[in-house]
Amino acid sequence: MSVSKALGDPKEAKLEQGTIRYRERGTGEPIVFVHGLLVNGDLWRKVVPELAKDFRCITPDWPLGSHEIPMNRDADLTPTGLAKLIADFLAALELENVTLVGNDSGGALSQIVVTEHPERIARLVLTPCDAFEVFPPRLFKYLSVVPRIPGAMFQLAQSMRIRAIRRLPIAYGGLTKRPLEREISDSYVRPSISSGDIRHDTAKFLKSVSSEYTLAAAAKLGQFDRPVLLAWIRGDRFFPLDLAQRLMAEFPNARLEVIDDARTFVPEDQPGRLAQLIGSFVSEPLRHGSAEGVAS
Repeated sequence: MSVSKALGDPKEAKLEQGTIRYRERGTGEPIVFVHGLLVNGDLWRKVVPELAKDFRCITPDWPLGSHEIPMNRDADLTPTGLAKLIADFLAALELENVTLVGNDSGGALSQIVVTEHPERIARLVLTPCDAFEVFPPRLFKYLSVVPRIPGAMFQLAQSMRIRAIRRLPIAYGGLTKRPLEREISDSYVRPSISSGDIRHDTAKFLKSVSSEYTLAAAAKLGQFDRPVLLAWIRGDRFFPLDLAQRLMAEFPNARLEVIDDARTFVPEDQPGRLAQLIGSFVSEPLRHGSAEGVAS
């Protein structure tokens, strides 16, 4: 199945910050996906077809470096600005009772959304992601320095033309168990390679990445009493399992499910297991304020 068919019909939402392109498939309770840095909605292409049988799956391309429509030049693309953009997107589509699903730096943004703009969120799913003092992970700290060096963003983007470089541990190589399909890898790097405006958006976000945002969100996680699913990886090299355990301790109504044979991009490595966990989670009656156990 092609990516376009897997994720559904392409649409656009006009926001004050700019235009967000998204794809939509299925009907029912809405599930909105939040990918991380230097990927786009294609990350969820193996998960959405299963969930779309029962739910309305909405998969935006957030302005994190692999989007094709640049944001307005004055758009706030700090983590708090992007959390507001996500909230504005939900409002523009008039979505209610949303299940928000985050991965990687998109999980950090999702934590900010549920602590600063929780009104439309009914449930939260976090897969391996930044949290607490980890934002960004140590191996990717160099990305925060790149936009401060003249010309470095261009050089970094152009280096991604070489597929062997994309597979390095400091690029995409450490994020999946198996190499990304060429079509998907191309979709992640092409926008930044070809567009200075996209690189400008990416640089704005990278310059602002700091654990001060995730630590501030962590201090408020206890206020979000709606159900939370932590679908984490055993042995993840960037986001260890203890991050998930710490998150579970902060949320009043959370549970942890541990997934094996995968890396950070669990939608790539274990899409069936992830879709099953999300589907079961969203199908459960909403309960507030009750603690859940750990499944392994």
